[in-house]
Amino acid sequence: MITLHIETPYITLQQAMKLSGIIGSGGSAKVILHEYTVLVNDIPEQRRGRKLYPGDRVLLYDQIIFIAESEYEH
Repeated sequence: MITLHIETPYITLQQAMKLSGIIGSGGSAKVILHEYTVLVNDIPEQRRGRKLYPGDRVLLYDQIIFIAESEYEH
């Protein structure tokens, strides 16, 4: 499992894929989301701009990306 600690209220699915090292560039996200099943909290997702919040889980290539709670203050 890859844990991403974010300092903002959310990040996009594309950002999470890039920060976790699963993709090298943002353009790759579009292809990956079209070619493979990507699950966000066990629901299929194809939008690279999908907002991910602390506590969300992404499953891709049998790899789990967990979005850790941020220290963002409202």
